Amino acid sequence: MWHPRIADNARMKYLGIVEALEADIRSGRIRTGDRLPPQRSIASTLRVDLTTVTRAFNEARRRGLVDAWAGRGTYVRADDAKDWQPARRAGLALVDLSMNVPPPPSTIDMQKAIKSGFGSVLASPRGLDYLQYQESNGNVRHRLAAAAWLAPRLGSVSIERLLVAGGAQSALFAICETLLHTGSIIATGTLTYPGLKSVIAQNGLIAAPVSMDEGGIIPEAFEEVCRSQRPSALYVVPTIDSPTTATLSVERREKLANIARRHDVGIIEDDPYTPLRDEILPAFAKLAGDITWHVSTLSKCATPSLRVAYVVAPSEDHASRLAKTLRTTTLMASPLLSALASRWIRDGTLAEIVAAIRAENVERQRLAATILDPDSYAADPHGHHLWLRMPPHWHALEFADHAERSGVAVVPGATFSVTLERVEAVRVSLGSAPNHDTLKDGLALLVGLMAQPSLATKAIV
Repeated sequence: MWHPRIADNARMKYLGIVEALEADIRSGRIRTGDRLPPQRSIASTLRVDLTTVTRAFNEARRRGLVDAWAGRGTYVRADDAKDWQPARRAGLALVDLSMNVPPPPSTIDMQKAIKSGFGSVLASPRGLDYLQYQESNGNVRHRLAAAAWLAPRLGSVSIERLLVAGGAQSALFAICETLLHTGSIIATGTLTYPGLKSVIAQNGLIAAPVSMDEGGIIPEAFEEVCRSQRPSALYVVPTIDSPTTATLSVERREKLANIARRHDVGIIEDDPYTPLRDEILPAFAKLAGDITWHVSTLSKCATPSLRVAYVVAPSEDHASRLAKTLRTTTLMASPLLSALASRWIRDGTLAEIVAAIRAENVERQRLAATILDPDSYAADPHGHHLWLRMPPHWHALEFADHAERSGVAVVPGATFSVTLERVEAVRVSLGSAPNHDTLKDGLALLVGLMAQPSLATKAIV
C-alpha cells in the first residue's frame, strides 16, 4: 500500500500529494492495480484537511493516475495507449501551443533553404564583409532591400528613415528608450504584447489601458485616454493582434491616427503579421508617417531564427537618434542574418516562404474549426493563433495550469492584460505543433478539458 507524502517544493499541498503519488508510480514504488489508502487515513497521516486530499484525488483522476469506484476504493490506473500519461511522467508538455511561431511550411525545406542561403551569402564577392561589424542602423544594401520589402504596405520609404534591428523586441525597447522617459505614459489595448509589458516595467513607464472590442482598440476610448491621461505614445498591433486576433479596419486606423495627431501622441506600430494576409490594409506609417514608428519583423512571417526587424522612423532625425540608442543597447543587427534576409528579398525566396506559411496557417485554422466550437473562439484565417474563450466553470489561469499538467501548453489571458480585470480566455498558437496530427491531438485535449469540471469545483464526499 502507498505510504502518502507531500512532494517538496510543491506550489500547493494538494499538488504535492499528487506529484508524490505520480513520482512513486514512475519509480515503481507502487504499481498498476495497487489500492490507495482511504482519503481520511491519508489526511490523518499528512495532517491536512480532508478537502485537501479530496482535491488531490480529483486531480490524480484528471491526470489519469488513478481510477475510483464507489464502495471499492481508489486504485492505480493501468497504462492506456490512448492516455497522455507517458508525456506527463516525463515531465514534458505533449503539445506546446504556447509559442506563437510560424508553422513549418509543407512545401519548403527550411533547413535546406537556410543552409543554401548562408552558403550563397558567404560565397558572394563581399561575403567576408558579413562577418565583420556594420553600422548600427544597417548597411545601405540591407536598408535598400528592406525598403523594397516594405513598399507594398508603406509605399516609397527613404532609406535615411529606415533602420535594421536585431528583432522586434530590441527595436521596441530602443524606440521607447529614445521616445519616452521614466514616468511617460504609453497607451495600449487592455490586452497587449507581453514584450511591451516588459519594456514598460524595465523603463519605468506607465501603461494607460484602452478598451477593446472584437474589432480591436476602440477609437473613442483612445480619445478619452488622451484627454484624461495625456499619453506620449500609442502602441498598436494593427493586423492579427496577439492575443485577440483582431485586425483594425481602415476606418479605425484613420480615426486613431487623427486622434493621435490632435493630441500630439506618437504611434508605435508593431506589424509582424501583415505579410500573412491576402488583403493589405494601409499601415499607420502610411496614414500618419510623420508621427509613426513602424516595426516589421521577419520572425513571425518566416522563421524566429531570422532575428531581423525593419524600423521606419518618423523622420531622418528620429532615425539618427534611434541608431544611437541601438548602438548603446544592441550595437547592431547580425550582419550575416541581415545579408540572408536581403538575399531572400531580392531573389524572391522570402516571398515564397511567406506564401507557404500563409497557406499552412489556413490549413491549420481549418483543422481547428473542425474540432473547436465556432462560438468559443476568435481567429483570423491567415494567423498563427486563436483566442479561446473559457466556459463559465473555468478560470483561464487555472485552465492553463491544468492543461499544461495534462499535456498541452497554452497562454492564459492574464499574461497579456494591463488591467486587474479577469481575462477568461487563453491564446492557442497553432504554428508550434510540428504536424497536423499533433495539433489535432492538442486541440482535442483542450476540448476535453473544457468539458470537465474545474479544479475549483467542490467534490461531494
